[in-house]
Amino acid sequence: MKHTTTLGLAAALAVAGSSWASAADVKLPGQISWTAYGTTSSGYAQSVGIGQMLTKNYGTSLRIIPGKNDVSRMVPLREGQSPLCACGFAAYFAQEGAFMFGTKKWGPMKLYNMFNNIGENGQQAVVAGDAGVKTIKDIKGKRVTWVKGAPALNVNMSAFLAFAGYTWDDVEKVVVPGWKQSIEAIINGQADLAWGSTASSAYNQLAASPRGLYFVNMPHSDKEAWARANAIAPHWAPQMVSVGVDLKSNESGKVPWEGNNFPYPIFVAIEGTPDDLAYGLTKAVMENFDQIKDSGPSMGGYQISKQNLKWIFPYHPGSIKYFKEKGLWTDEHDQHNAGLLKRQEILADAWSKVDQNLSVAEFDAAWKKARAAALDAAGMSGPFRD
Repeated sequence: MKHTTTLGLAAALAVAGSSWASAADVKLPGQISWTAYGTTSSGYAQSVGIGQMLTKNYGTSLRIIPGKNDVSRMVPLREGQSPLCACGFAAYFAQEGAFMFGTKKWGPMKLYNMFNNIGENGQQAVVAGDAGVKTIKDIKGKRVTWVKGAPALNVNMSAFLAFAGYTWDDVEKVVVPGWKQSIEAIINGQADLAWGSTASSAYNQLAASPRGLYFVNMPHSDKEAWARANAIAPHWAPQMVSVGVDLKSNESGKVPWEGNNFPYPIFVAIEGTPDDLAYGLTKAVMENFDQIKDSGPSMGGYQISKQNLKWIFPYHPGSIKYFKEKGLWTDEHDQHNAGLLKRQEILADAWSKVDQNLSVAEFDAAWKKARAAALDAAGMSGPFRD
């Protein structure tokens, strides 16, 4: 993506469209933009479906900016070229200043949730059908893929191991260059487990292979297991899995079954995004669900009843206004949101105190220590320390 003049957020919105369309208390500019995954992703297709609804109902055109990786999807937000992102879980890394965003050129970003798609698929490890695994405890000693340069995948797999009561020391780590190769490694007999969504199309190839596939159950009643997993992956939540490939090949033999999931896409706004934009977009998507639900793949999770209002990102004031109008936002949500906003301030303050004269490597190491110390001092959890 080519980047030229750095625009302030207000200027970026002005370029996007100076006239604001209004319909049923929804005020939106003539054009808006957000970043998303690549053109072949389900997130991009879902954005297209939402864009069609916005044009039809509000006269607003949507410009989707595809990004090839998590960093490229955040650059337009940081540089004021687009205020919004239809992101994946790695947006949380950006908020936390972790992994690729824990470097001298980045640092923690103040991002605000508007709404999400929380589908009925599962997010967990897929297991080779012939690996001798029946329950999650049976994964000990198995060959588990680790994807180079993919911290989101590896954090999730680390949490999956923790759910079972294990660490990477309890399995054989198989390093692969990409997610596609992790599935191929299972098919080719080089690995037994890989991370992914139960609805991943690549699972069709695995299911059709001689090894087949299998899903262990993740009992929702096992509070200790969920606590171990959430300490590493705070974005996880119990999910009754009913969408995916060959779902009956699971521990219970029934569908739905007890598993894990988290939102995708996650719609976040950068600090400074106008309240009217967040409110209008949230209301437009929530109240036109029937119109968008069949316009793209896996769009059932945009229902207002599926929104998790106590999650890992603070909500945008514009979106909060809408959820309050619907009677869904309570004092408890305000308290949770205030804690998340405080966390952002603590991270920003810690970042500002790291010596900018350090070399890149020294700075990155100093920031990791400063981040952990600041969160510890505030009595807050601190995932992504390693």
